Amino acid sequence: MATAAKERLVVVGGDAAGMSAASQARRLRGPDELEILAFERGHFTSYSACGIPYWIGGQVADRDDLVARTPEEHRARGIDLRTRTEVVELDLEGGRVRARDLDSGSESWTGYDKLVLATGARPVRPRLPGIGAHGVHGIQSLDDGQRLMDTLERTEGRRAVVVGAGYIGVEMAEALIGRGYEVTVLHRGEQPMSTLDPDMGGLVHGAMNGMGIRTVSRAEVTKILEDGEGRVRAVATASGEEYPADVVVLGMGVEPRTALARAAGLPLGPSGGILTDLSMRVRGHENVWSGGDCVEVLDLVAGRTRHLPLGTHANKHGQVIGSGVGGGYATFPGVVGTAVSKVCDLEIARTGLREKDALEAGLRFVTATIRSTNTAGYYPGAAEMTVKMLAERRTGRLLGVQIVGGAGSAKRVDIAAVALTAGMTVEQVVSLDLGYAPPFSPVWDPILVAARKAVTAVRSAGV
Repeated sequence: MATAAKERLVVVGGDAAGMSAASQARRLRGPDELEILAFERGHFTSYSACGIPYWIGGQVADRDDLVARTPEEHRARGIDLRTRTEVVELDLEGGRVRARDLDSGSESWTGYDKLVLATGARPVRPRLPGIGAHGVHGIQSLDDGQRLMDTLERTEGRRAVVVGAGYIGVEMAEALIGRGYEVTVLHRGEQPMSTLDPDMGGLVHGAMNGMGIRTVSRAEVTKILEDGEGRVRAVATASGEEYPADVVVLGMGVEPRTALARAAGLPLGPSGGILTDLSMRVRGHENVWSGGDCVEVLDLVAGRTRHLPLGTHANKHGQVIGSGVGGGYATFPGVVGTAVSKVCDLEIARTGLREKDALEAGLRFVTATIRSTNTAGYYPGAAEMTVKMLAERRTGRLLGVQIVGGAGSAKRVDIAAVALTAGMTVEQVVSLDLGYAPPFSPVWDPILVAARKAVTAVRSAGV
């Protein structure tokens, strides 16, 4: 009796999405059925990029603590993983990829039956004079983090400039303060954390200033100034100000790494991410899947695709892809845009739409902002907490929640994330049966208080 020919799966990218897909496919199909070959341009695989600021800041003792599974461990599970190897061309018609060994420079073609693109994202790196100076770092991969750590250990000066005040910028500013640096954050927005509305971002600004971080708003960087040896010495802005720097960290967000996909003619969305169906197959390509930070995902609240790069999504994408490659079926229905972060003791969270997002989506909405505490007010250690809630004007449908506050504040956003996924109204949120005891919450949890105020705003606004 003839046996079926063994198929080959090629995975491009060895972090969360790529290796989750490879591992899940291996669980479902053994080596006799499916050969798995993975290419990774860096030295590391299956690591927590989100943990890099905490390694830089010293909360995580060792770089390798961030690695969930090493290349050797993947190989031991029957995955031919090749690090320091970059795929530089896709031949979709011929079913093959061209890969380059980054150490030797040699190139070769490898055929595939099934292809997974998990090329991730890259830090936004504007085309500015001096952007290539020694001491200027973008942070996305563990290799990026190692390069920054090497710079910090070599540099005698203690002045750092962070360009951008998104999640990475804010977290890296805190990490550098923790290492004894004098830190200045330059950003173009009205307030830091543009993922929040400006009024909520103002709370973050105050906290950053309180921990000694100089935060300059509406600062447009125009040039990186170098010394005579090609090292960064200052950052210049459009106002004419120069901010001395011994190290510069770019924290202006990331963009999908999709040059390969674009060159191969794969479909891309408005943000430049690869477009897939619910099973994470690339649209119009039966044997090509994609996941992680290089794809766009469906925003369940706004009803359109967005680029929302998060490790939580990437790992789920990988599981879905691996199931499809392995002969099963799974889907990734979409996201509501939940994210959390912190600055010192201040916790920051958001889910759903900001005011700007709701306006762009053509939605009419009301807002409600309340101030409460994370525990019963009389309980020792009670900390302030601010909750902002958006609701659709006519229907009362919950549209978004933002939270800034002390310990125990951020993870409350998960309540709102579930409510958004379920399509609940703010009136329904008020009726949620949430847990209560003085060490954990006031009798009326802040989420419920905000929802109650939002109900009043909806009723007052009318049609």
